Amino acid sequence: MKKKKLLSLLKLLRPKQWIKNFAVFSAIVFNGELFDPDPLRKVLIAFFVFCALSSAIYVINDFFDIEKDRLHPFKKFRPLANKDVSIPLALSLAAILIAASFAVGFYVTPMFFFLIIFYVILQFSYSLFLKHIAVADILIIASGYILRVYAGEFASGFHISVWLLLTVISLSLFLAVGKRRCELTLLSGSTSSAIKATRKSLSHYSERLLDVYASMFATSTFISYSLFTFLENSVNVRISSIFLPDFLPTFFQRKWLMITIIPVVYGIMRYLQDIYEKHEGESPEKVLLSDMPLLGTVIIWALTVIGLVYFVGA
Repeated sequence: MKKKKLLSLLKLLRPKQWIKNFAVFSAIVFNGELFDPDPLRKVLIAFFVFCALSSAIYVINDFFDIEKDRLHPFKKFRPLANKDVSIPLALSLAAILIAASFAVGFYVTPMFFFLIIFYVILQFSYSLFLKHIAVADILIIASGYILRVYAGEFASGFHISVWLLLTVISLSLFLAVGKRRCELTLLSGSTSSAIKATRKSLSHYSERLLDVYASMFATSTFISYSLFTFLENSVNVRISSIFLPDFLPTFFQRKWLMITIIPVVYGIMRYLQDIYEKHEGESPEKVLLSDMPLLGTVIIWALTVIGLVYFVGA
């Protein structure tokens, strides 16, 4: 019985969602500072702070959505909706996580501390009323990803390029739209009143409109990332010209980060396939962890970026 209770509490915290928090490493990875102990330590703390904060926010959101979740085909099995965890225990746990996050975040950097306060206020506002407003709900979901990237910047002190920021914004909006598209698909057999009762904002979207949004942000993600890799400082292979013909050293003075466009394009296409063919995407981290080709693509992309930035040379 005790084991079941612990599993319910763990499920309530949604640890699978923590994969989103790896976005805090963006700034130090692309600035070539991943192995610098001081900024790495601060970003690791920022990562764990966001794990605690995001879990607390999920608990609070589940509390506000108990009745609506009980009408949902999948969310009705969540611990609060299914009465596996009591409301007082859940809210107490959320309060402890938020207090601990603020206490730890205060010692990272002042800007990071103010950002996590803003993040919590924004997420509270989303849980209370913003998620009921069409378009605004998508923007708030996307802002969660964007704030994680800025959290890594504020924690480490290293800035990301404007094109990488535009990539993050586009990708965040793409994932948020995909989430709403799949939610609408899951409820497609329901009446408009049932859809409105489950999530009010969904009643203001049509599948065609969300398809346009998805196409728009998938395209902007590809273009922004391509421009980022092209405009970023070139990566040069350091190989002695003694062993190579004269033209090859010149050939190697290329923007090799552009190679990573290939897995990015495949990843976008694969995710779109998951949304439209498999009707997944309501939970991006679930899609990533269950779709082995997509997960493999993300790993290949990450290893290629690290290899080019840190071992080939910038």
